[in-house]
Amino acid sequence: MKTAGIIYFGILSIMLLIATPGQAIGNHPDNGLNSEKQATHYRKVKVDGVHIFYREAGPVNAPVVLLMHGYPTSSFMFRNLIPLLSDKYHVIAPDLPGFGFSDFPSEKDYAYTFDHYAQTMQAFIDKLGLKRFAIYIFDYGAPVGLRLAMRNPDRITGIITQDGNAYVEGLLDWSHGLVKAYWDNPTPENRNALKKFFTLSGTRFQYLHGASDSTLIAPENIYLDQTLMDRPGNLSVQLNLIGDYKNNVKMYPQFQAYIKKYQPKMLVLWGVNDPYFSPKGAWAFKRDNPKAIVKLYNTGHFALETNTYEIGQEIKKFLPTL
Repeated sequence: MKTAGIIYFGILSIMLLIATPGQAIGNHPDNGLNSEKQATHYRKVKVDGVHIFYREAGPVNAPVVLLMHGYPTSSFMFRNLIPLLSDKYHVIAPDLPGFGFSDFPSEKDYAYTFDHYAQTMQAFIDKLGLKRFAIYIFDYGAPVGLRLAMRNPDRITGIITQDGNAYVEGLLDWSHGLVKAYWDNPTPENRNALKKFFTLSGTRFQYLHGASDSTLIAPENIYLDQTLMDRPGNLSVQLNLIGDYKNNVKMYPQFQAYIKKYQPKMLVLWGVNDPYFSPKGAWAFKRDNPKAIVKLYNTGHFALETNTYEIGQEIKKFLPTL
């Protein structure tokens, strides 16, 4: 059954990857959306030497919300949230290079670091001409999105962080010290010790651990993510990224200084059972931005899988205040 699922989503991956840049693949006629303006379009645009796949929905003249995914997923994680927001907002959700259906260049052709991801996403928002936008950040999308916010303080209308950490007290040792050992001493042995986290069981753990109701989590999420993770060369890329994450931690004081100086409107959404980022990291945002709104959910890392409607409603209450 597992093999069949992986083969199925391998075929799905190929079908989506061959979509030409700018092509809208379309929507099912019975998707329940109120108008064609609300329908999600699937596009690609070339920036910084790579084609970036992105989902786009909502009126083009409406306030913009940029959705930044995390590991190990892609803009696919927003498939249920986008229809909830696209009646009033212009929603854009890109895939980072090496994730989802964006280009996956080799390591010699693309530097897989969070600094470079921010550079690529800067080129993306400039290419699309996004002058003002709110940003939703999650997991890996948080250090990328916060870099964008620091570079574009006048463009940011608000920050929605869902389990997107920026404080040391939010870090949890889910790896029993293996990640820190690699950060402190990046030997081949310490690097190899991390490989087990990038397996199917590791991806399943990401989705299911701490979830309030595991029956709300569609199994295709896990298999789609793992199929794309299993592409040749991707394990090395992911190990590089987890090694580079230490530089995000070093930047936490800069992220915090930005928040303290600019006081962006903030909505902090967090799964209290997240094995990677503690709710202490959620409350820490209020230290630098006392007006930040914090909402906790009895779920795990992928709160959107179990609490889509509640999160969507919180965002819609938050956005009109921008």
